[in-house]
Amino acid sequence: MEEVKYRLVNPGLQPRRTKLEMPGWAGLPQPRADGAQEYAWHCAPFTEGAQYGIEVFYPYQNELHVTRKNGKLELNGDFGEKPDDSDLLWPPFRSFGNDYYSYQLLLDLKVGSEWAVRTEPHPRFYTDPTDTVPIAVPALLRTEWWPMISFVIFKTPAEGRTHIFRPNEPMLQILILPVTAEFTLTEMGGEESAEREMRGRRIHNSRPTLAAESTWTSKTNTVFDGTYRHLLRAAKAKARE
Repeated sequence: MEEVKYRLVNPGLQPRRTKLEMPGWAGLPQPRADGAQEYAWHCAPFTEGAQYGIEVFYPYQNELHVTRKNGKLELNGDFGEKPDDSDLLWPPFRSFGNDYYSYQLLLDLKVGSEWAVRTEPHPRFYTDPTDTVPIAVPALLRTEWWPMISFVIFKTPAEGRTHIFRPNEPMLQILILPVTAEFTLTEMGGEESAEREMRGRRIHNSRPTLAAESTWTSKTNTVFDGTYRHLLRAAKAKARE
């Protein structure tokens, strides 16, 4: 298992493996049952994807509201006086043109030579119905030899919209990825394509059996079943053998 070591200036960043917060941004802990409200965590691929990285929290006690008015970026938040014994940039958020703004993160994540770290929006961005979650811009950093993530970039909201940073809310996610994407994209040959098609048909034909005890209809009349979850558990069990 790869070990990721960290150091930071502001302990309020609270870097940790991303967790599904229920109740919270992931929804409510309602069972998969007829008549229940559907939530993103009911989907196994989302749950695995959302917990794949490291979440970083907004470390201040004041809210920061970021908006665009008449085409111009506005950062509205009271961060108080600059710490006397610090050489930090202050305030820690500042414009990066009108379409982006930066935050002085000062978080060091040390990974091995074959790995890199990549910033991205926190998964709560995809579950938020209010369109107020900050949008971190993807960036890949090779931190084996770059000893500090000095700043991260966020996207300015659209005209009239407001993104809000709140105390103790996660503001971005960081993934640990191979330093280079060493793969090629190749179209399948006829035999392999036919085998995959047959596998898909077998799963489809077995779905009524696999999902017999896990099919449910949500309050919005959306039908769910646990076919993928059953196969995922089986694949994980086989990998442990």
